[in-house]
Amino acid sequence: MNFATVDRILGCLTGIATGDAVGKQTETLSREDVLHWYPHGIHGFEGPPGSVIPRYVGNTKREWRIGETTDDTERTIAVARAIIADRNVSHVSVGREMLRCRKCVHPGLKSLWEFHQAADPARIARNHDGCGAAIRVAPVGIFYAPHRLDELLTGAREASVSTHGGSCAIAAAAATAAAVSAATDAASPREVLEIAVHAAAESERRWPGPGAPAFADAVRTVHDQLGRLSVLRPAEVAALCFPNQPLTIVPLALGLATVMRSAQEAILLAANIGGDSDSVASIAGGILGAMYPRTVNHDWYGVVEAINDHDLVAIANELARLRH
Repeated sequence: MNFATVDRILGCLTGIATGDAVGKQTETLSREDVLHWYPHGIHGFEGPPGSVIPRYVGNTKREWRIGETTDDTERTIAVARAIIADRNVSHVSVGREMLRCRKCVHPGLKSLWEFHQAADPARIARNHDGCGAAIRVAPVGIFYAPHRLDELLTGAREASVSTHGGSCAIAAAAATAAAVSAATDAASPREVLEIAVHAAAESERRWPGPGAPAFADAVRTVHDQLGRLSVLRPAEVAALCFPNQPLTIVPLALGLATVMRSAQEAILLAANIGGDSDSVASIAGGILGAMYPRTVNHDWYGVVEAINDHDLVAIANELARLRH
């Protein structure tokens, strides 16, 4: 089925937001702890929307609510706002918008804490290899079409370096942005995978780290391992590639996005695996939302919009006008 570009962009953004909110319910949990808290598994929002997620009751950092999005969506919107304002991707404008973000700013998350403590939108991080850049980079892939890959790679780095300067983090952002770009152009799953791997490899070549490049190979390896499973079940996927470190989190998200055919199903799978479930669910949900917009659960998105008031429709319309 043919979809207008703006529909794919909205599918991407709503896939990110719903994946983020559904996945938050099990973030940091082991597969065993997911089953402890949710013996029947995650099937969407497990409880009244707006109520506190049970395991966060009394949490001193934040009592996260059912349906609430995290810093993943907050900073994705910040990148989108920077692009809309400047018609370009600049780390200074991205930094300016991100300084307005408030979620997950605490010493336990060093990449964000150091950035906000510095309070300098022009700051460039020299370290940090987590997935915090990849989770916010989708607007770069929406802004640049796949044939502008050189600009896309530079843009992915610009959207990353306020908080993440490590080679692996930038490669993860480049791969994610490239996958979103191709998905928005209605590319096939194989084409999405290939451009993501190519973008990651090229990023690692341009901005190398102290060790041998590993991210592009991890993306292909995880995809191929998932493809050999006859059925994607949480326990088997968790045993194969538990998302708790840089070479499994984004590779798993990209693998699910290029093996599965439904944003909703990928989000549920990620949520039932645990680990960095909100990141995996949001990245996979965003790419699949662009590829297959009708597979985003619009009841979930209704909850997310009611609780967070993101107005993603307006952001999608603005970005669609700028895509080139």
